[in-house]
Amino acid sequence: MAEKSIPQLIDKPVGPPIIYPWFDMCKLLVEVVLNWAALTLYQAWRGPVLDANGRVTKEIKDQTGRIEFEVWNHDVQATSLNFKMLCTGEAGYGYKGSKFHRVIPQFMLQGGDFTRGNGTGGKPAPWKENVGEKFADENFFHKHRPEAGSLAMANSGKNTNGSQFYITTIHTGWLDGKHVVFGKVRDQASMIVVKAIEATGSNTGKVQYERPPTIVDCGVEPEY
Repeated sequence: MAEKSIPQLIDKPVGPPIIYPWFDMCKLLVEVVLNWAALTLYQAWRGPVLDANGRVTKEIKDQTGRIEFEVWNHDVQATSLNFKMLCTGEAGYGYKGSKFHRVIPQFMLQGGDFTRGNGTGGKPAPWKENVGEKFADENFFHKHRPEAGSLAMANSGKNTNGSQFYITTIHTGWLDGKHVVFGKVRDQASMIVVKAIEATGSNTGKVQYERPPTIVDCGVEPEY
């Protein structure tokens, strides 16, 4: 398979991050709404149904689901804190209401652009004073998992992290050392949702259905 790259964001790098310890587990409650901008729970994305073996069928219907992540705050603390704050919305903005704007089967799902919704926007949480529009790569301690389910930051090159993230659906080892990996999809139930959302995408990344996958709620679990 030809190597693919994560879409580029913008801006200059900022200084190294300050480290904050806090939590182990963060979850995204992922459901789709009739209008992707709506902050509505209990709606559904429209897309192919998976069978009992996780294979895509020809049946198209509305669906809902939840993705839970294990976030490695002990090893990637600043990046994890940024993600946590955007999940909770404690800064006054965050992921709630934003969509997965780029979905490529056999590659990844990308989201987190809550300002423009097209991969050119987003911004970090104020996890330190004057964090700026982008923050530095914290470390590359974790590699992309041999299987699907890595959680990592999208960027436009070195030291350009903001709010956009991606979830892999295959092993993407060519991205090691280029994108900060800070967590993984927690369980099989969550991976089923990831695979269902993957089925809505295309080779160009454009979601094929009218109701794109949208994060209608998100929050934090205590350490487990």
